[in-house]
Amino acid sequence: MANPFLIDGLKFDFRLYVLVTSCDPLRIFLYNDGLARFATDKYKNPSKSNYKNMFMHLTNYSINKNSKKFKIYPPEHERKLGEISHKRSVSEIYKFLDIEGYDVHRLKRDI
Repeated sequence: MANPFLIDGLKFDFRLYVLVTSCDPLRIFLYNDGLARFATDKYKNPSKSNYKNMFMHLTNYSINKNSKKFKIYPPEHERKLGEISHKRSVSEIYKFLDIEGYDVHRLKRDI
């Protein structure tokens, strides 16, 4: 993906949880929170020298937990200023995006 959206210079993804109660008609309920998983190395455009760096390009917990940089700090309200956690709640990311001026309501609707 060209020009991925980054937070703290890191790639991330959302793990969202849904409950499917019916297939016909389709009824899906989205849980109001989830998990944001972050890569542990700051992102740089893929090149011959970094394309194999899984800690930069992938957000999988099973991979990044092996990085020397991997950190899981307590929830946002217990963290010290500037501490970065590689696992965060989706609600924390929504709050960050809202402060940064992004349309979080539209993002949630689009999801």
